[in-house]
Amino acid sequence: MPVPSASAVQSPTDRSADVVVVGGGPAGSSAAWWLRQAGRDVVVLEKADFPREKVCGDGLTPRGVKALADMGVDTDGWIRHKGLRVHGGGRVVEVDWPRLQHWPDHSLVLRRSELDSRLAAHAEAAGARVHTGVTVTEPLLDEAGRVAGVRAEAGPDREPQQWRAPLVVSAEGLSGRLAKSLGLVRREDRPLGVAVRRYVRSRRAADDYLDISFDLTPSGPSRDSMPGYGWIFGMGDGTANVGFGLLDTRRGTGADHRAVLRAWLDTFPADDGLGEDTAVTPLRGAGLPMALNRGPAYTRGLLLAGDAAGTVNPFNGEGISYAMETGRMVAETAADALARPEGPARESTLRRYPERLRAAYGRHHRLGMGFLALLARPDVVRFTTSHGLKRPALVNAALRLMGNLTDGRDGDAVDRAVAAITRLAPAV
Repeated sequence: MPVPSASAVQSPTDRSADVVVVGGGPAGSSAAWWLRQAGRDVVVLEKADFPREKVCGDGLTPRGVKALADMGVDTDGWIRHKGLRVHGGGRVVEVDWPRLQHWPDHSLVLRRSELDSRLAAHAEAAGARVHTGVTVTEPLLDEAGRVAGVRAEAGPDREPQQWRAPLVVSAEGLSGRLAKSLGLVRREDRPLGVAVRRYVRSRRAADDYLDISFDLTPSGPSRDSMPGYGWIFGMGDGTANVGFGLLDTRRGTGADHRAVLRAWLDTFPADDGLGEDTAVTPLRGAGLPMALNRGPAYTRGLLLAGDAAGTVNPFNGEGISYAMETGRMVAETAADALARPEGPARESTLRRYPERLRAAYGRHHRLGMGFLALLARPDVVRFTTSHGLKRPALVNAALRLMGNLTDGRDGDAVDRAVAAITRLAPAV
């Protein structure tokens, strides 16, 4: 079906803004907030009503904590953790988050449904126009084939709407409907993960550490392995978020993810409350688009942010932090472009956005893709966990690398080593 032109017959309502942001998750709300700081008129179109369900581990690493702080989000009362409890190779080690100059030394947990609601409200308080229950269906194109807005349907009656703007930001998540309509499809040579999670009543609801395991290999003669990890994140309300992330479906073995998660959780004491009988929600799953797997992140007036651009970290499946970071990057790019006259100067600014993403994440993502290849080998997983967890300093260094948490060349010896390793990696 051809994409409708902006010169087509008008809808019953016709609206405009400097920037239309499609999607009200962390990427979209962050983009809207930062655009308001630049004085831009921005509208956010979100297909659901808040609060809404999203499959997520609900954990915010220090990267996410910093992104929230940069936006002035009030996190008082959120559940705070000081580190990770890492399981593997028959060993368990507790590792505090590193104390660094540029990053907080703690993580936070908040249900994703509440997080998204708060971020959207934060953007709205800054002056963004947030509309829920609006499903964006297609981009509008001008006569030159450039995106000039979006077509949408609002409310239960599916009222047709048109929103016009010189720039549109897609923060739609994995679906990327607008990107697909312009020919930006997912790259098959990049990893695509999947996460499943449920909430359970558990005594692990309150804890100083987040439990993770990179050794979920099913037992038995086949000794299959999958490149993934399991988590138990206490929510502080009598429940815990328990889940499993398969970080590269291309390397999966076809094993039952539910069974793998169940087998791992069964290794914990029964009184931890992690069994089927303590579940308070069904098991739900969602995709994890990684390693800048859709691009370019800018074309013809459309910019991609967050999962729409595939910015999930291949090392650990972390997406919220990068969604908020790219929301800021896309806002800064859009504001800079709109300050320039329409034409080549504006277009040149916009075309630098994909390279900004690549410079920020490309080398780290390349290392992460190599890590996934190793994680798919059960012998490597067992050896590294059983021997590596004996050395807390080594675990700390590995978690800095995996979590993309260093002060770079200005940091300590570990940071300088991580910076050197990263510089040697080609960008994806």
